[in-house]
Amino acid sequence: MTSVAALSPPVISESERLPARVVDLGRREFSEVWALQREMVAARQRDEIPDTLILFEHPNVITLGRGTHRENVVAPGDMPIFEIERGGDVTYHGPGQLVGYPIFLLRQPERDLHVYLRNLEEALILSLAELGLPSGRRAGWTGVWNDVAERKLASIGVAVKRWVTLHGFALNVSTDLALFSAINPCGLEATVMASVSSLLGRAVSLDDVKPIVERQMGAVFRRSFRPAPG
Repeated sequence: MTSVAALSPPVISESERLPARVVDLGRREFSEVWALQREMVAARQRDEIPDTLILFEHPNVITLGRGTHRENVVAPGDMPIFEIERGGDVTYHGPGQLVGYPIFLLRQPERDLHVYLRNLEEALILSLAELGLPSGRRAGWTGVWNDVAERKLASIGVAVKRWVTLHGFALNVSTDLALFSAINPCGLEATVMASVSSLLGRAVSLDDVKPIVERQMGAVFRRSFRPAPG
């Protein structure tokens, strides 16, 4: 894994950052947010809205990316399942998980999907460092792992339409880890998953984590986030 010490946010002035907004949706059904982000992608392509970071949590749901192997859906029970346009395999979302969807217009030299994925990882690695969890990457996998416990804390799956991004990351903050047994998350055993709360040994809320993630996303992606009106 890459050590968090090897990473640092770029030091740039506020005037050098691109204007952007953050929208906190609270808890929303997956279908509602999926429809909303597709509307926002079209609006961003028309330059009707600025770059936007959507933060929220979902009720229990399973999503299947373009690379899903069906055998990785193990015991979904009555959880709804959606086939979506992001990359990657099967993923579980649920309460206590911070989900972030950047609706960003990628400019030059941002137009490299691998760079975009590594930047998402970096923003989360730096956020976890603030929380006292040294984390990094695992060769051959997209996402973020804790360095000490070697457990996965964040999953990432994205799509890009005319250089506007959608979908994004899911960071386990206080997630019920037993619910990952419904799937083989991204093809891994469910026991590989951990949460911020489980590794720190104390309760951590989404409200504790959101401002940290917003700040590090702004630093890494050179965006200046403002709350969306209303």
